Amino acid sequence: MTAMADWAARLSAARPVLDRASAAELVADVLRENVIDGSLPPGTRLSEETIGNLLGVSRNTLREAFRLLSHENLLVHELHRGVFVRKLAAADVADIYAMRRILETAGVRASVTAPREAVEEVRRHVEKGQAAAEVGDWAAVGTANMRFHRAITALLASPRVDETMARLLAELRLAFHVMGELRTFHEPYLGDNARIATLLIEGDPERAERELLAYFDTAEAQLLAAYADHAG
Repeated sequence: MTAMADWAARLSAARPVLDRASAAELVADVLRENVIDGSLPPGTRLSEETIGNLLGVSRNTLREAFRLLSHENLLVHELHRGVFVRKLAAADVADIYAMRRILETAGVRASVTAPREAVEEVRRHVEKGQAAAEVGDWAAVGTANMRFHRAITALLASPRVDETMARLLAELRLAFHVMGELRTFHEPYLGDNARIATLLIEGDPERAERELLAYFDTAEAQLLAAYADHAG
């Protein structure tokens, strides 16, 4: 199955869950998840007709969903050309990591009082990433990594934080496309994720926070270096 056919299948599968009363927000949720899992790379042109038919929604509903995602910095409207998935700049990457440091370290500290099940969810996403790596599915490794970080902020048990994190990670996934070889980028972080999850389960948030901050420093520097190479 081609990447476009796979994406079309995902949209068609999401069609039954759309509630007309809040269809625009639900369409935005579906498209955002497609950005997070890497199905919609930067520069992709979004066809109103194609997406509207796949999801069974009106053009007005779809345009409202596009507007919502534009406010989240995920889409851009280009005059006389249409709507496209946004391409991030290096300044966007730095800003995303600044926000992640605030939210995810707070999540780590909240692990002490979070339900055990919520902490175990962090480890489950580590295991999913490891399983994907074993079969060489590095795009799925990237998606598991996103879920891992969302699980960390979910320890705060805040719907507003959950929404903010989903938007941040969707933007971050757009930045990942600047990296050439996915395995080279994602593989080293599998071990980091496993160590952080273990520290959370063992009740050592201080060490987990130090590991996480070092992780962010390395990942941000790697992405910014890639952006500098592309600019050159």
